[in-house]
Amino acid sequence: MKAPNLLKEILLTFMWIFSLCVTSQTINFTVTTKESCLDMPVSIPLDELLGHVNTDQENLALYEIISTGEKSVHCQVESDYSSHLWFILEGLSAKNSTRKFSLKIQEQNPIDTLNTDIHIYKSGENLTLRQKEQGVLSYRFAIMYPPEGVNPLFKRSGFIHPLWSPGGEILTRVQAPDHYHHYGIWGPWTLTHINDRKVDFWNLYEGEGTVQFAGFLSETVGDIFSGFRVLQQHIDFGAKGEDQIAINETLDVRVWNINDKVRVIDYTTILNTPLPDGIMLDAYRYGGGIGFRATEKWTKDNSTVLTSEGKTRIDADGSNARWCIVEGESEVEEGRSGILFLSHSSNRAHPEPMRVWPIDANGGRGDMYFEFTPIRHKSWELKKGNNYVLKYRMIVFDGKINKETAEMYWNSFSGKAEIKIISKK
Repeated sequence: MKAPNLLKEILLTFMWIFSLCVTSQTINFTVTTKESCLDMPVSIPLDELLGHVNTDQENLALYEIISTGEKSVHCQVESDYSSHLWFILEGLSAKNSTRKFSLKIQEQNPIDTLNTDIHIYKSGENLTLRQKEQGVLSYRFAIMYPPEGVNPLFKRSGFIHPLWSPGGEILTRVQAPDHYHHYGIWGPWTLTHINDRKVDFWNLYEGEGTVQFAGFLSETVGDIFSGFRVLQQHIDFGAKGEDQIAINETLDVRVWNINDKVRVIDYTTILNTPLPDGIMLDAYRYGGGIGFRATEKWTKDNSTVLTSEGKTRIDADGSNARWCIVEGESEVEEGRSGILFLSHSSNRAHPEPMRVWPIDANGGRGDMYFEFTPIRHKSWELKKGNNYVLKYRMIVFDGKINKETAEMYWNSFSGKAEIKIISKK
């Protein structure tokens, strides 16, 4: 009776050894940046690296090859339509510089402590991302009603507020008495047409339409990024019969786990329409993209704007830019906080037109409002059956960011690193 058991044990041992031989791999590759980049997230298709070898993330160990040997690098596998390996090209990567990496498939990841500093907390009204217990941003999925006595048409859901600076300063504002329809960071479309009928999803008091949260699609917590994906619907109130969905919007918000001094947040919106004849997003100074109503602390006296083209608060409105720094006085130790807004090079009308409130806005106070507005100068027709993508990144900071740093962050967002596999063994 012992012989069959012994034979079975030998067979299992052989299979285990064989599996180690099959799955044990080392892939050496290089990453070259064409422009100077800063803390650049990098993605590599796993099929390109591993071929058809199946493995879990726990078996992957990534190292950067430096002068003193191998340095452990945290990585994260994203599985969507295809699997990608993400990691951060930490620090400054100079123009035309090449860095070497080694990916190893092992039985156990040698990195004992996870790097997951960013976590998701959900209440009955908000989903909040925190980094080391410090708030990063909250997404409001429950309806927020206006103050008592204010037209209830101003209610809505599906927006970001608060957005905190790394030092804890709240940078966004909602339901300002001068504009109750302003909601932190959001992006509804203003002047649109469905056939010959005008529909405004922005000015809620018009009673023509609104935007609402429709459901969570996914939530992710990882070493390299954490975030969520939601469905938002642009609702047309003026259709014959019941209200109708005019635009389905998938909003993907991703916070990169780089450091706790600067926040790097991606805001990607994917639009499609179920309407048989589509919808026209008319050229207008407001609408879509990404809008930001700043804290009530910021006025013309203590806040500034600087664009990639050298425009300031005085002349930025209506101009085009790749990036825009919006910053002002705050109560953090550095005394200033702000957001560097980046428009991806693949976006419509890039470099992208902007709406920047004039310096005498709101009765001369000069309150701060900023928006990337891809329809500012040219209408945009959304046709049924197509997806339309807009990509933005926010660099949220305390202190100051100069134009050279802004350029490097934009290169990290819109540039593409060149990946070259050196060897597999």
